[in-house]
Amino acid sequence: MRYFVLCSALFFGLQISSQNQDFLKIDSILKSKVDENHPGIAVGILKDGNIIYEKYFGLSNLQHKVKFDEKTRSNIASTAKQFTALMILDLSLNEKLSLEDDIRKYLPKLYKNVNDKIKLRHLLNHTSGICDYVELLDLEGDVWWKRVGLNNDAILELIENQVELGFKPGTRYSYSNSNYNVLTKIIEKISGKTFNVYSKNFFENLGMNETSFVEGYMKVIPNRANPYSDWGRGEWWEVPTVTKTNGEGFLFTTLKNQLTFEKAVQNANHNNNVLLIKSQQPIPNSEIKTYGFGLELEDKLGRKAMHHSGGTYGFHSQTYRFPKEQLTIFAMSNNGNISTNLIAQEIAKILLPKSENKIKYDSKFYKNSEANDVIVLGKYTYPLINKIVEIINNKGKTFWKEKNFTIEMVSEDKNLYSFTNNKKLKVRFYRDIMVEYYPSGKTMTYSKVNDEFLSKSDLENLVGNYYNKALKVGFDLKLNEKNELQFKLSSNKGFNDVTFYNRKYGIANNFFLKVERDLFDRVIEISLTYGRAHNIRFRKKTNLKFQPKISTENGSIEVTTIGSKKGNSSTILLTKNYANGNEIWYKKFGGSSYDKASSIIDTEDGYLIIGSTSSYGKGNYDMFAIKTDKKGKKLWQNTFGGFYNEYGYTAEKTKTGFIIKGTKQNCPNNTDINRKCITNVWFVTIDKNGKEVSNQLLEEIKH
Repeated sequence: MRYFVLCSALFFGLQISSQNQDFLKIDSILKSKVDENHPGIAVGILKDGNIIYEKYFGLSNLQHKVKFDEKTRSNIASTAKQFTALMILDLSLNEKLSLEDDIRKYLPKLYKNVNDKIKLRHLLNHTSGICDYVELLDLEGDVWWKRVGLNNDAILELIENQVELGFKPGTRYSYSNSNYNVLTKIIEKISGKTFNVYSKNFFENLGMNETSFVEGYMKVIPNRANPYSDWGRGEWWEVPTVTKTNGEGFLFTTLKNQLTFEKAVQNANHNNNVLLIKSQQPIPNSEIKTYGFGLELEDKLGRKAMHHSGGTYGFHSQTYRFPKEQLTIFAMSNNGNISTNLIAQEIAKILLPKSENKIKYDSKFYKNSEANDVIVLGKYTYPLINKIVEIINNKGKTFWKEKNFTIEMVSEDKNLYSFTNNKKLKVRFYRDIMVEYYPSGKTMTYSKVNDEFLSKSDLENLVGNYYNKALKVGFDLKLNEKNELQFKLSSNKGFNDVTFYNRKYGIANNFFLKVERDLFDRVIEISLTYGRAHNIRFRKKTNLKFQPKISTENGSIEVTTIGSKKGNSSTILLTKNYANGNEIWYKKFGGSSYDKASSIIDTEDGYLIIGSTSSYGKGNYDMFAIKTDKKGKKLWQNTFGGFYNEYGYTAEKTKTGFIIKGTKQNCPNNTDINRKCITNVWFVTIDKNGKEVSNQLLEEIKH
């Protein structure tokens, strides 16, 4: 018995000694990050339901040299989302709402034209498609942190003005602070209390009496830490706080309060606390399992984890929970020069045992790439995020380039690469796609973007003014003297270069642009993605024109319509011009009535003019096509249509001829002046000699 006691004492003595060594390492890490006269940091650690570490370093207020201690209340930013989610989950468990409820049940003014259900659970795990207010305000030229008194009412009004979502709810994940601002309004609707009052009572029930969301940007918060950063200047600057949004962040709490909550979470199974148990699990019926009730659920450091970070100009925080190891690490800081996330990870690596989890890539990873002739270099798009990644070669090395981020890739096998900063993350290239393989089994598939040469006429088609009514913001695309496209948001001062990789995708500064065309191939709209604001539609305001001009090496070929002196007829004029616009030669086409030109396309042996005519054909106006040689000599002409009005606007080459695109009118009769006629888009396929092969009626044109 004595031997057993001695062995036990020795074992526990060694365990305590090892733990003390770990704590000294953690102390050393924190002291290396924060000087005693710098903005501070607080770190707490729980193991097996007990607090084993609680330390404070630095200052909460530099001006008055106030220490960052157990009374200090610091802003934990987005780490606060778990508490807003917890309130929603609590209301759900008490049958005051359902996570399957459409948010319009409580806030009927939101997205009236969206037919898809926007469920409460979509808000909770950022799959709603609601754009982040931060980016929306930025687009308006009204940066959120400069808006004095910005609150949840103003954010709700901003969201009410939005007509469309960034994507169909439930189809993808896109982190958006707006989701949690909306949740606060739903809590207010159900409870009949302001969110500040409701949340304060909720925190008191959790034993967190020194925890509260911001109530007013000028209202005093006892023992409040101030946020600081040196912004690269080498001297500390305080970051102004003039907003009072909450629910998505701006929660001031003490380390002691947070540890009280973390202890309850860690002991939830033992105490059968259903609310806290369910809060750590994926949301029922959710399309994604990597984000839950205000918590990220992806593995960390090779093991199962629940975690979340928060950051807002100087204030930041990090929570890591490792349920199998019964280990929780929480850190919060008012020092913008350090990272609580990286610090918490360093601490976790000290305290966690060696991971037994084996790397398990998706099953597709273990199948070799299909071919030897795969071209790795090029541009790839990930449509769910709307971004372009370039795989480039520089001095014989391969790099992944994404906006301002570039990292070297290392070849491991045929068409298989890893990264110099993360060898566990793999990228395999196939003929038309590349796939990122994560050790957890997660994959991300990128489609290869085919570069296209954009002609001057393509670029001119993009030029114009585009406008979004909801934001009351527009942007301009223009060509400079070098025929390079430039982009300017109406809320910005200057133009930026814009690059279009093909006729659909482009980037300008931090904006991803996606072009939409009508059936006549004219640019009518550009969807803009900016950070967490996806697919915001900007309608082209400038007149939509067809292409009456072709650029040549030494000038241009152009078609126009010229009226007669008496105004009782018109003629189609074809001209060849020098680069300065002076005419080289001209040709006229038409008959005794009205003939109009819409566009011209270049062919191998000449030009094809598309327009409409009342001089020839079967009806009032017929679609009109004229084929010429390179010197403007007419080779043939033909009309297409019936009794009512048919107009030709543009054409495309095919292998056997052309497709002429225009409109066709259909009326119930030709006598009633009050008759209602329908106009449809009309495609006519012809051979190289102008003979009709087939025709097709498409969508009706709404007037």
